[in-house]
Amino acid sequence: MPLPKISEARELTDEQLDQEIVAVKKQLFQLRLQQATRQLDKPHQFRHARHRLAQLMTVEAERKRASLSQSAKESE
Repeated sequence: MPLPKISEARELTDEQLDQEIVAVKKQLFQLRLQQATRQLDKPHQFRHARHRLAQLMTVEAERKRASLSQSAKESE
């Protein structure tokens, strides 16, 4: 299973991005719980979930920086 592409994350709206971040964090919690109870079948899911979370948070940070620079330009 290939890692998700960041272009998919960039296509999301701000609301969808926030929802996706929460969903991936919940998924990571569930994976940690399964690992602690020795029920985890696919350990590679950790890597995919962490990778996806990093992508989503990167896109979120990019958008925040863009909006801050945009508002700084407008206030000048």
